[in-house]
Amino acid sequence: MLAGLAAGLLALVVAYFLGEPRVDSAIAYEEAHSHEHGMEIVSRTMQSTGGLATGVLVYGVSFGGIAALAYCFALGRIGRFGPRASALLLSAAGLLAVYVVPFLKYPANPPSVGDPDTIGKRTTLYFLMMVLSVLLAVATVILGKRLAPRLGNWNATLAAGAFFVLAIGLAYAFLPAVNEVPKDFSASLLWQFRLAALAIQLTLWTAFGLVFGVLAERVLAPRPATVREQEPAAEATPVAH
Repeated sequence: MLAGLAAGLLALVVAYFLGEPRVDSAIAYEEAHSHEHGMEIVSRTMQSTGGLATGVLVYGVSFGGIAALAYCFALGRIGRFGPRASALLLSAAGLLAVYVVPFLKYPANPPSVGDPDTIGKRTTLYFLMMVLSVLLAVATVILGKRLAPRLGNWNATLAAGAFFVLAIGLAYAFLPAVNEVPKDFSASLLWQFRLAALAIQLTLWTAFGLVFGVLAERVLAPRPATVREQEPAAEATPVAH
């Protein structure tokens, strides 16, 4: 969780400087095209500071706890890698399966984009794509390990990777597409927002992998005995006269 908190702090900086300006622009677009102006329950200033910090940091801590459990399960099962390398590999695989693959099918949109009546459907489709991606990623690892004794590590990795790409391609083809972006919405703003969302997740996963890897290596890596630890053993050894 400590690694998740550290990753959340870095992601918060990226979210504030890259994401919030795009959100403000999207809200300005929504207000310019809306005929109803309701009273804000929570001010925009509070949303972009305290609300953003609370959401990102709580997400980072929760994310760190879940990722740590996944790391404990994966350690030693994904190959002969050290604690730090295992953390980086797990973070890269998690970023790909949990965020990038669903993002390519259902990319993030600013607050003013999308029909409010279909938000439930869009959320369900996104989480369905995410669950499929994670399950297929796990199946890919299992397939690669099963094929390794017969094909070798390199060929088994290529075969398992081809399976993952093919399966994800089929999921993209069969799941319905969602495109509710207004025609007059700025394409530049839309893609700036999406790139900012991607940068936030990239920062979160990368920072977690680096920080957690260092912490895990300190705990799990064997340490050579120091001189002070060796002295009691030497003193306890009987000397023949």
